[in-house]
Amino acid sequence: MKDKFDIRDDELRIIGRNCMPADTSGKPVYPPKKAGKRPLWIILAAVVIILAGIIIFVFTIMKSGETLEENGLFEQVPSHKSSIETATITKRLGTNVDPTARGFTEKRDTTINDIPLSIYIPHNATAELYLRTPDINDKNIIFCAQAADIRRDNKKIVGAFVLKGTPLAWGLSKKGYCAIIDGKITIGVADNSPLFEEATEKGGYFFRQYPLVDNGILIENEPKNKSIRKALCDRNGEIFIAISNTPESFHDFAQALVDLSVDNAIYIVGGEYAKGWYQNANGETFDFSKARRDRYKNENYIVWRTDTTGTI
Repeated sequence: MKDKFDIRDDELRIIGRNCMPADTSGKPVYPPKKAGKRPLWIILAAVVIILAGIIIFVFTIMKSGETLEENGLFEQVPSHKSSIETATITKRLGTNVDPTARGFTEKRDTTINDIPLSIYIPHNATAELYLRTPDINDKNIIFCAQAADIRRDNKKIVGAFVLKGTPLAWGLSKKGYCAIIDGKITIGVADNSPLFEEATEKGGYFFRQYPLVDNGILIENEPKNKSIRKALCDRNGEIFIAISNTPESFHDFAQALVDLSVDNAIYIVGGEYAKGWYQNANGETFDFSKARRDRYKNENYIVWRTDTTGTI
């Protein structure tokens, strides 16, 4: 007996969907469709759309001035604030003084990054360099501090040094410098500065020291020990001396100056035994050095005088 799907010699078999067996109603029965995989282009399109959405979201947030990560209200946030206002760089640290008043040194105390500092701001006085130790009883000197270092071996001045137009030392062991020409102080960092020659030509002063801050940027130095640190600073044209009241590293001291918005600063001889004093508005003299020690003929000082007739 032949199967119903067999064909006779006079029949044709048409291959197609309509040739499938019929059910009891006469309609063809189709096999179920196999579940195929989603086309690859659909998956790629979905990924592209998701990435585009993320990029647009991030761009919108950043454009609005928000950040994806933000410190909470009660989270501890590192702060470089000091008791002296530093938000406005143009604000002077010292008070406004009558230019006709007698010169004196204003002293202000502050703490920056847990480093206690004393700020000494000379008023109505002219800066000069001295060789050997000035007289602490000279009332015309309102501030005095050691300037350039001297060598341990031969006790000569370290680095280039000009005293009232006369070069007394040459050298480039330290790149920081201070030039005093026509009564103006310039603090900077350079391998070779034309101000050395200008100080020589114009009867000025020049010395070298470790650089601490250059145009608001901290300068690293090799010595890593801690000591009482002192610096000659320029902050928006205001010249002052900063002294740490605790032993500090060069890095931490320089960072405190940067956070004080100091533009340029160089080191001056530090330590507890480095000689120095200042005179306040009442004419009282205060020695901020510790016990006396041996003095050397090439010890040199930066001083501010209320007259320019002192003996150098």
